Amino acid sequence: MRKKNDILLKAAFEESFPDLLQFFFPEANEIFAIERGFEFLDKELHELFPELEKKGGSRFVDMLVKAYLQTGAEEWILVHIEIQRQDTAEFAHRMFQYWYRIHDRYNVDIVALAVFTGKANQKRPSSFAKSFLGTEISYKFNIYHIFDHTEDQLLKMDNPFALILLAAQKAVLADRVPKEELANQRLMIAKALINSKRYDNEKIKRFLYFLKTFIHIDNEELNVNFDKQIATLTGNETAMGIIETIKMITLEEGIEKGIEQGIDQGIEKGRREEKITFVKNLLSNTDFDISKIASLCGVSEVFVKNVKQSLAP
Repeated sequence: MRKKNDILLKAAFEESFPDLLQFFFPEANEIFAIERGFEFLDKELHELFPELEKKGGSRFVDMLVKAYLQTGAEEWILVHIEIQRQDTAEFAHRMFQYWYRIHDRYNVDIVALAVFTGKANQKRPSSFAKSFLGTEISYKFNIYHIFDHTEDQLLKMDNPFALILLAAQKAVLADRVPKEELANQRLMIAKALINSKRYDNEKIKRFLYFLKTFIHIDNEELNVNFDKQIATLTGNETAMGIIETIKMITLEEGIEKGIEQGIDQGIEKGRREEKITFVKNLLSNTDFDISKIASLCGVSEVFVKNVKQSLAP
């Protein structure tokens, strides 16, 4: 569930990226050419950091975004967002690695921001430093924790991105809150978004899908009540859209999962066939015994015996 929530949070960050910039950088409208749009460089990030999954990082929650500046020239910068849930000893060093690898590849300015999404007492490193015999390096990056603002502060902000952060707060505390209270909090966030009148119907649908899935409540009655309340607030149009959106995304997820499973099964089948061929060659061209062949091929002795029987005339 945590991994899925991280993916959902990343998607919400991407969809609300202009609001995200304005939230973290009050002067964003003067700095960034927001009207030019943004390019999300997931592929490039993965190519730069193929080892992340092995060292505590997650490919799903890191964001690398190309954004343009408010200049007449074709200047652009990279904005790196790090959504960090777990306390990681090497976190500050990894943030520095992001900086130097991205800078080395693209030679551009980099704005780095770490968004911490754990509990309120989570460690929040904001710099990395090294020194030895007069050689020094000092790297500082922007940080924000989802509990840096209170619920009241977030609700009073004239920026819908604040509601995403509020949803992240509620998700962290979900296990400590009765389902009925959590349902009321989820509905409160939904009402705040609708009443803000900052998003069109399509974005409202996407946000409410995110909200309903991100703050998951395993209670059909409470979920049905959520849909009814949204229907009342929006005159049914958006509520019906939510249902259709959920069906669509669920279908897409099912298709993607099926594709992934198919690929995995295909790879596994290919590996099995390679092993069979290898065993056959050793049986036909050497005098190795079954035990040695099993060891060389990384299979069981039963596997080798079955292959040997298939070769019998």
